[in-house]
Amino acid sequence: MYQRIAVKVGSNVLTKADGTLDVTRLSALVDQLSEIHASGIEVILISSGAVASGRGEMHLAKDRIALLDEVAQRQLFSAVGQAKLINRYYDFLREHHIPCGQVLCQKENFTSPEELKNMRSCIEVMLRHGVLPVVNENDVVSITELMFTDNDELSGEIARMIKADALVILSNIDGLYDGDPDDPASRVIPEIAAGADVGDYIQQKKSSAGRGGMQSKCGTALRVAADGIEVLLARGTRENVLTDLVFKRKDVPHTRFAPRK
Repeated sequence: MYQRIAVKVGSNVLTKADGTLDVTRLSALVDQLSEIHASGIEVILISSGAVASGRGEMHLAKDRIALLDEVAQRQLFSAVGQAKLINRYYDFLREHHIPCGQVLCQKENFTSPEELKNMRSCIEVMLRHGVLPVVNENDVVSITELMFTDNDELSGEIARMIKADALVILSNIDGLYDGDPDDPASRVIPEIAAGADVGDYIQQKKSSAGRGGMQSKCGTALRVAADGIEVLLARGTRENVLTDLVFKRKDVPHTRFAPRK
């Protein structure tokens, strides 16, 4: 049984096709997080969805969006969307009597020993007092060149920092396939050995709402597994996928990146 896990949920899991927040799916995710929390397992959530949520909230016309550069768009949408996203988590978790806290960070926080120590201490004290940390990158102040590639990379840093037993990456795909996921003949690879070369299996596609792709997810998974942390990659839109994986209730399709001993 795990004692501490990090869970990363991607933008395409939490947003609808029109870019608005999928409140029903977010509520279902919180139900699963709450059950895991109630079992005594410490959970740290790395949640995407702020930019997509803000974009759906603003309803800006395309000609007005075109006037903003990429950085300005991310700053605007994330500032609006982060407030909406954390409020949703707060409301849903409160129904389960679980307090949550927001942790916004930048890539440079992981290169400064002092800042890394402070962030780790903050998360540790939250966990000791039963608070569920909700982590995201602070897109409002991040500069493009210094941003994480995506929240996959951020989740890997968080998992290593807090010494998690496992990192669960919930995406819009069942796992790493042995071919093109759109090909009916392709199958999900159930397990990747520590240090394995998966380059031949990675499709160069990115999700519509998020910044990451399978290359980023696999790169993060291999680095985290090399530090002795188990990584599970699965489709976040499957019903009860998180609790099924954590409690091993059902054999749901996923790829496990075996940790180095």
